[in-house]
Amino acid sequence: MGNPKNRNDRSAVKVGQITVGGGAPVVVQSMTNTDTADALQTAKQVAQLAKAGSELVRITVNTPEAAAAVPQIREQLDKMGFDVPLIGDFHFNGHKLLTQFPECAQALAKYRINPGNVGRGEKKDSQFATMIEIACKYDKPVRIGVNWGSLDQELLAAMLDENARLPRPKELNEVMRETVISSALQSAQRAEELGLSQDKIILSCKTSAVQDLIAVYREMSGRCRYPLHLGLTEAGMGSKGIVASTAALSVLLQDGIGDTIRISLTPEPNGDRSQEVIVAQEILQTMGLRSFVPMVIACPGCGRTSSTYFQQLAKDIQSYIRTQMPHWREKYPGVEDMKVAVMGCVVNGPGESKYADIGISLPGTGERPVAPVYIDGKKDITLKGDRIAEEFQEIVENYIEGRYGSDDKSDKVASG
Repeated sequence: MGNPKNRNDRSAVKVGQITVGGGAPVVVQSMTNTDTADALQTAKQVAQLAKAGSELVRITVNTPEAAAAVPQIREQLDKMGFDVPLIGDFHFNGHKLLTQFPECAQALAKYRINPGNVGRGEKKDSQFATMIEIACKYDKPVRIGVNWGSLDQELLAAMLDENARLPRPKELNEVMRETVISSALQSAQRAEELGLSQDKIILSCKTSAVQDLIAVYREMSGRCRYPLHLGLTEAGMGSKGIVASTAALSVLLQDGIGDTIRISLTPEPNGDRSQEVIVAQEILQTMGLRSFVPMVIACPGCGRTSSTYFQQLAKDIQSYIRTQMPHWREKYPGVEDMKVAVMGCVVNGPGESKYADIGISLPGTGERPVAPVYIDGKKDITLKGDRIAEEFQEIVENYIEGRYGSDDKSDKVASG
């Protein structure tokens, strides 16, 4: 296995106004699930994802109607004030759509090509070449994205045959991993031969199993300088998808591997697509790699906290922060680094509240019905009565305005 290279060793690729690789912060990406041919609904979902914090958004381009809608989606987003780069996801017929709809080719900020779905036999090479030549023509970067579930069957057959001739053949899973990596690297090499420069190529090798993903990316990281897009494909629904994605991506990110990430969650029916953006942000922020929103620290509750009051307050504060972030991001630079503690009893409440920028220690079962508030490590005021939640939210608002809204960022504000 090669030695993993750090993110700083990667080539820098510009996707619209976003830099991927070259030591740039890890970029959050997401994907729509609307019918791209419905330009208005797709633009609305892209805007929703961008508002949640997605810095790149991928859209399916699978039909002539979808390709024709791409320039309309771009125009609609520009009118709405969202300049988020759009990535076109192509399978099977991308060579035709990019050729027949030059306005689509121009409107997209990047193309995603799956080597396993470009074509079969002799057509594969020519159809791949067509897409790369169009990328060169319009000066667009390309993500060569290999998926375990749609692997190049001709390459896999060749590598299985080669493995069978070895004195000690490798296990099937090991051959599959090497095939995934080889598909990506060989396709990237071919793209460069066709004229696409190294600083226009991003690679991904997605699997649906955590250990396979970790092994593949660790190996591939040591064998190329292309930026790497991370994602556990088909991660699943709810907690399963979140846990599996976090388990895989956290290990790789800790190794310094990964320049963009996407969390491939299956949403609940009619569920909020932006959940995948929030999970991606929380992984990066929890690991200390980036900051997106003020962090809310809350205890899990125990027999000392039989009241659900602190749970509701923590939920309300967290929801309020996320709702306000699009506005705060513009008005209060640096607010995303703030930490807020909402604690439920005297055991850890005062300590965690002191370590946060602003924190409240609510009374647990049997404790005095008062809630001390700590600002910048010092007890500032004690709240009591029926309006503790409302008063604490006002204190948070005043703190943000005082600390992040003034020219002198060192100014601190007390509540009282």
